[in-house]
Amino acid sequence: MQLSHLDENNRPKMVNVAEKEISSRLARASGVIKVSQEAFHAVKAKAVKKGAVLETAVIAAIMGAKKTSELIPMCHPLNISGVEVDIEEDEKMCAFKLFVSVKCEGKTGVEMEALSGVSIGLLTIYDMLKAIDKSMEISNIVLEHKKGGKSGEFKRV
Repeated sequence: MQLSHLDENNRPKMVNVAEKEISSRLARASGVIKVSQEAFHAVKAKAVKKGAVLETAVIAAIMGAKKTSELIPMCHPLNISGVEVDIEEDEKMCAFKLFVSVKCEGKTGVEMEALSGVSIGLLTIYDMLKAIDKSMEISNIVLEHKKGGKSGEFKRV
């Protein structure tokens, strides 16, 4: 089987999407960061010296989605039409779950943009809290849903 990102000589290449049809694309990804009780309560109380943690993570997630093609070599630059970020707080687990949804009209999907947005958003939370908690854990970064394109729809169950 020939991989799409390798040419006939097994050299890396960017997939040519010139012949593909433009369609509406949507992807939603999520991930979790578990923090100490002290760090969780500092975020909730807005008592972190570096500033507003969750608000900064939202901005970072949007930027991460927009910059994906600059970070991942084989990703195409896309004209993203929207990025939405949601954060759920889990006080019992001292965790934050970040969701990123990305939309565009294009010839290739936005799964990598959604996953990059989640990753950058979670890393931003880590960066802002590392003075309080060095034991934080980032986990479960997954594609939740994707719609559009030749492969159709995917929903994680």
